[in-house]
Amino acid sequence: MPKPLPRPAGPTGPTGPAGPRRRALLAAGATSALLPPATSGTAWAATAEATDAAAADEADPYDTLLTRAAAQLTGGAFDATDPDFAAALKTLDAQASGWWRELDRSEDRTALWADLSPAKDPGNFGQSYTRLRTIATAWATPGTSLSDSAEVADTLLAALRFLHAEGYNTGRPESGNWWFWEIGAPRALMDTCVLLRERLPAADLSAYVATVAKFCPSPDRRTNAPTLSETGANRADKAVIVALRGLLARDTATLALARDGLSDVRDGGKNSLFTYVTSGDGFYEDGSFVQHGSVAYTGTYGSVLLGSAGQLIALLTGSEWAVSDPKTSVLYEAVDRTFSPVVFDGLMMDALRGRAISREKAPDHKDGAAALTNILQLADGAPAAYAARWRALAKGWIRRNKTHPYLGLVGVPALARAKTVLDDTAIPAAGRLTGHFTFADMDRVVHRRPGWALTLSLSSQRIAAYEAGNGENLHGWYTGDGMAYLYDGDDLGQFGDGFWATVDPYRLPGTTVDTRERADIGSGGGTATYRPKNAVAGGAVLDGTYGAAAMELLADGSTLRARKAWFFLDNAVVALGADITASDGRAIETVVENRNLYADGAPRLTVDGRRQPSRTGWSAPLPGVRWAHLDGTGGYVFPESSTGLHALREERTGTWRAVNTGADTGGSTTPVTRRYLTLWLDHGVSPAASSYAYVLLPGASATATAVWAHSRPVRILANNATAQAVEARRHGLVAAHFWGPGSAAGIAASGPCTVIARRGGDGISLAVADPGRTSTTLTLELPFAVRKVVRADDTVTVTPGRRPVVTVRVAGSRGHTHTAHLR
Repeated sequence: MPKPLPRPAGPTGPTGPAGPRRRALLAAGATSALLPPATSGTAWAATAEATDAAAADEADPYDTLLTRAAAQLTGGAFDATDPDFAAALKTLDAQASGWWRELDRSEDRTALWADLSPAKDPGNFGQSYTRLRTIATAWATPGTSLSDSAEVADTLLAALRFLHAEGYNTGRPESGNWWFWEIGAPRALMDTCVLLRERLPAADLSAYVATVAKFCPSPDRRTNAPTLSETGANRADKAVIVALRGLLARDTATLALARDGLSDVRDGGKNSLFTYVTSGDGFYEDGSFVQHGSVAYTGTYGSVLLGSAGQLIALLTGSEWAVSDPKTSVLYEAVDRTFSPVVFDGLMMDALRGRAISREKAPDHKDGAAALTNILQLADGAPAAYAARWRALAKGWIRRNKTHPYLGLVGVPALARAKTVLDDTAIPAAGRLTGHFTFADMDRVVHRRPGWALTLSLSSQRIAAYEAGNGENLHGWYTGDGMAYLYDGDDLGQFGDGFWATVDPYRLPGTTVDTRERADIGSGGGTATYRPKNAVAGGAVLDGTYGAAAMELLADGSTLRARKAWFFLDNAVVALGADITASDGRAIETVVENRNLYADGAPRLTVDGRRQPSRTGWSAPLPGVRWAHLDGTGGYVFPESSTGLHALREERTGTWRAVNTGADTGGSTTPVTRRYLTLWLDHGVSPAASSYAYVLLPGASATATAVWAHSRPVRILANNATAQAVEARRHGLVAAHFWGPGSAAGIAASGPCTVIARRGGDGISLAVADPGRTSTTLTLELPFAVRKVVRADDTVTVTPGRRPVVTVRVAGSRGHTHTAHLR
């Protein structure tokens, strides 16, 4: 039985245990707005690091690392008079003291808090440990009302004994949600033991370590399903838990097990976090990140993996258990490939957050702050070139987001790191990333321009349309059916200000839907995904600037079928739909826009030069419209003079509880009201081969929209069941998606594919992809002469001539783009 471990000498700075992450258990209440993610950790202060280095030869290695682990929770020295630190300290104190006052200290208690009763319930004891950790953090932090209080320490010890006796101990089998047993509760418990280790009796510590050893014995396997290997974020989380358990137990084998879990030494690296995957969970070379087998999850699970792996690397550095896997560069590459394209001015794009979009306490700016914190943590130990680039990136994000200031969202360690970056004049603030990104391995497309970004959430037989479960994401039916998220640098609250609690879930921008009534999904235990049967989802990218994407819609529970395509240009996105067919006797709609106008917004809507009513409740058909403009958002052009366009201004009231009833993430029943402006195209009841065409002009003025509609700089060359194609003459660009063999835009294709070609002064750039992954070889005939091949991928063969022939080996390319440059 281990003896009580000594408390580190000297004061430590404040922070709480958990901020925005995939579970509200580790981000309970207002603490999530302050405290750094427990799964991401923080680097210790420079002074503490120097002390560690100087004393490394003399100090007990376990004591050294335990001191470091405590500093990752509480931070180092800081200036409490600095307004930012003072605010962070105040927030921590308010949260911890609130829970302290409400804590039941009676002898006959059945729970520590009335709202978490009975304590034997996994969700309740899991959340109880999180609250105790927050109180323990405030106790260990100088300057709070609970600091160094003997009463607080004694009460915490008694509370830990109570939870152990009533809820979490070696005598109980797992029940309910496995996550509380194997990750949520043990992480919070081990963190609390680290903070209280001087006060913990040896018998208590031994009992807690034994309990965690039962439910989280290693990072490698799911304890309640031993044949299931842990992957991605769950593996990273468990590695941190095992490492803390090893430190508290002073067991070298356990620490080695934690370290080796990152690289999956047990199974020969099969599930290593430092290896690019080609299927299943993990990081892909194209920047995709998948968790739960088929869910695009960069924004939550991906961020957790980055943070937890980074934290463990930092915790063990310089010790005999240091992480030495040479493939850790995969984490460094992930910042640029995986995270940077999907963070917009500090917001994590909702298309990458899965069921977390339904969490009231984890909006896009908090998950964005968590990712930013994890990136800056990783920069502390990364090669100089990587670190310099990331710090400039973070500085730009922080400075541009005035809507949700990062410095008010994080705890002391992350705050100190960010302030160092902001105060360093040698670090520039990077501008917004621009370019086109097709993440073929997770069915996501991101188009970024200087002032805006548009993200497509697609789905297929490979990637889920949604994930729901444990009471989360109850109305996520259409989030993967081609939803288009428009991010504007002047409107950073669009999706984070009550959007998911109030938006009409049947009218998500970009989707084509059957108007049937849907039942809640995911209300039962466990999580589940829905993968549709379509093969096509994805597209091609040309020169990192232009893109084309397509998705075959095979609607869930409906006969609705549609062929949807998008073409991404410098200042416009062209959306086409064809072969829209259904036979269920219900109306079918395509949603052009459904913009959150906030609590009292009434921006001007102009249609063909005429201002429309601004009163809430106004609705009207808009037959024959050529263009529309919404102040503060941009323009909409209808090249085919649509007869089915409708507009609606409405005020919608909902609750977060209606979309999330989760045990630890459930929303409140407080009504939330927001105004919306909706534009949709009505295809009628049971349409046959219906179609649509519209152009988004984000950020454009009404005048510019009118000019665009009149001049038509982009022509639609095809929009039918065989092909959808456009031409942008000013750019010398043609782009097409072929649904089978056919011709369009002067291009003949032997089978389904996406093609983009651009003629310029230096020749012809060509990009080809097979987003359906159904072909082996594709043959294209181009409409312009080619004399020679300047450069081509090894999968591309070109026969020059007046009508050149291009052959592309697409087999095994998983929908990725093949390119060539010709003259």
